[in-house]
Amino acid sequence: QVQLVESGGGLVQAGGSLRLSCAASGRTFGAYAMAWFRQVPGKEREFVAAISWNGGSTYYQDSVKGRFTISRDNAKNTVYLLMNSLKPEDTAVYYCAAKTGGYRIRVRDYDYWGQGTQVTVSS
Repeated sequence: QVQLVESGGGLVQAGGSLRLSCAASGRTFGAYAMAWFRQVPGKEREFVAAISWNGGSTYYQDSVKGRFTISRDNAKNTVYLLMNSLKPEDTAVYYCAAKTGGYRIRVRDYDYWGQGTQVTVSS
């Protein structure tokens, strides 16, 4: 049983940066692979980035590679998404997700989800 709460979203100009945070409940945070997904109205939720249980491995969608960085601090039960060089097409609701075992890129593979945080990038 894991509860996830995202924060850090907001309005930013193109080229700017935001850091999203996802706070997890419980003492077993370190046992889960974590990921960020995003979704816009009328479209499917899409994978953004994932990180292994110990932070040793990461994986990114091509469109954010080199701009976004996923990290985690297991002592704080928190995963982060640092977003640099933001573009208007990054505008979406960003969701934090958790699963047991190794990370995956499919929505259906994840066991727990946060409520999402809105990121809006203006031109």
